[in-house]
Amino acid sequence: MKQLFPIKHVMGYIFSLVLSVVALAVLMDGITYTVGLAILLICAILQAGTQLFLFMHINESKDTKTSLYLNIAYALFVGLVTIFGTLFTMIWGYN
Repeated sequence: MKQLFPIKHVMGYIFSLVLSVVALAVLMDGITYTVGLAILLICAILQAGTQLFLFMHINESKDTKTSLYLNIAYALFVGLVTIFGTLFTMIWGYN
């Protein structure tokens, strides 16, 4: 019966809820901008990792593990290029 109960998924769900409550507490509390941003970034990275590895089963397939990690790296690259390209053109004054 122990094998049928998904304890990792339940613990991941609780961890996701705790991270969401921490992020909400940062927004409701009156802490400084830098500390709040650092806490939110750490919570976002941990939340993304939890979602990928526990709920999207990224580490369960043995044969296509390299392609999965390459797809994640490519998605991160495209996202970062989009974000920093937008910042470059709209805020940092590309002429």
